[in-house]
Amino acid sequence: MAFLQNIQLTLLPEQAGESSLLKEEVAKKIHVRREEVTDVRIIRKSIDARSRSQVKINLCVDVYTKGTKPQPISYPFQYQDVSKGEPVLVIGAGPAGLFGALRLIELGFKPIIIERGKEVSDRKKDIAQLNRNNGLNTESNYCFGEGGAGTFSDGKLFTRSKKRGDCSRILLTFHQHGAQDEILYEAHPHIGTDRLPTVIKNMRETILQYGGEIHFETKMTELLVKNNQVEGIRTEQGETFLAHHLILATGHSSRDVYAMLHDAGVQLECKGFAMGVRVEHPQALIDSIQYHCKNRGKYLPAAAYNVVTQVKERGVYSFCMCPGGFIVPASTGEGECVVNGMSPSQRNSPLANAAIVVEIRPEDLKDYEQYGALAGLRFQEEYERLSFQNGGGNAVAPAQRLVDFVNNRSSKDLPKTSYLPGIIPSDIHQWMPKFIRERMQEGFKDFDKKMRGFLTNDAIIVGVESRTSSPVRVPRDPETFQHPQIKGLYPCGEGAGYAGGITSSAMDGQICAEKIFEAKHQ
Repeated sequence: MAFLQNIQLTLLPEQAGESSLLKEEVAKKIHVRREEVTDVRIIRKSIDARSRSQVKINLCVDVYTKGTKPQPISYPFQYQDVSKGEPVLVIGAGPAGLFGALRLIELGFKPIIIERGKEVSDRKKDIAQLNRNNGLNTESNYCFGEGGAGTFSDGKLFTRSKKRGDCSRILLTFHQHGAQDEILYEAHPHIGTDRLPTVIKNMRETILQYGGEIHFETKMTELLVKNNQVEGIRTEQGETFLAHHLILATGHSSRDVYAMLHDAGVQLECKGFAMGVRVEHPQALIDSIQYHCKNRGKYLPAAAYNVVTQVKERGVYSFCMCPGGFIVPASTGEGECVVNGMSPSQRNSPLANAAIVVEIRPEDLKDYEQYGALAGLRFQEEYERLSFQNGGGNAVAPAQRLVDFVNNRSSKDLPKTSYLPGIIPSDIHQWMPKFIRERMQEGFKDFDKKMRGFLTNDAIIVGVESRTSSPVRVPRDPETFQHPQIKGLYPCGEGAGYAGGITSSAMDGQICAEKIFEAKHQ
């Protein structure tokens, strides 16, 4: 008997993790002999850790028996030669820019990507120097360069945003360019910071192969506008690039771009954002809390968590949780100390970290009203300077044991950290802005009620996590996606205030490309 079936299974971790055991369970489910099952393709996979007695794995699989076999994964992309196509400027080579460029190629436009940072291989060298505390390259770091901030921050592809539509095109594009099969079926897919550079390089080669252009180490310093229509840009080197359509995908840390637009009278808006710290725990502790066991074993991944509460009418929540990961220096300017998190694909570090941040609204920034739409950005900068002043110089970050922070007392020493440039004991509770500190302290107490053992002095906080999202929005028409003042300007992605991670930014980039196509064919 030869057939293909799609079935649902709930299995023990070892049954889901071993191919031979998985085939045995599949054979039982469909009532055939084990040897008749020739292949099993996982369609969806999730972990159910709600039971205190046993973690289970939920699977949806396609089953193949003798005479049937899985077909290769097909990609719905139709790239074409656009070397002579109409040019579209794409400012920034992060996920919004790269995916916008790929979609432009499908639609017949020639993308010209302008990226201030370096290509990913050279960028890795600058990051290695930063991790050794040998200095910051302000144009090539964890935020600036090919692939954007996402290249070196785990590559988490999960998004809760459904308003942009189906994210399967994004996952398939990553897979087409070398990402592992698991991203197509894991409930919380991630690529890993060790694999992402190769994937990003492959995407660059596709763009170039089909006639696009990419200009690295090229910084936009002026937006050229005539009669309220985009004409092009001018760069720091004095070059001019001309086009009537421009996707602005510069990321959340391009403060000079916001300042340039603000000084030129381009309408911007102050928007809500969040700031706080990175908290780091032993991964074994997080595993024990989440999986209700002393040792997770080899079949369960490093456990993640997601916590949220309300304190004094503001959200306090975890963000960008990195199981089995590392804390990294994410500054882009001298005299500031900023941290972020990342994980390799195996998530095999003995430590886990996450941002714990407090919601900040424009009305919280009354002392910065003189900066107008840039009020949040200026507050963000001040918070980062405080962190630097209370750190150990260069990229050495201020840190404090978690219970000590909550109880307003100094930490005489600190446990081991994954943060390579180093940490130094600091009374973060004294210099952190009061309205953030008080909410964060209460938030940690509440998180311990939800995850018993979370509040421990085996954990540390490291300062500061301030780049969760842009504090500035570049407005756009909800139908055309164009700026209300400037025709042909398409604010895009996380930096413009319209996305919150790799996948949503990538989707936003694709939609901007489609809006350009619509504008040309009206």
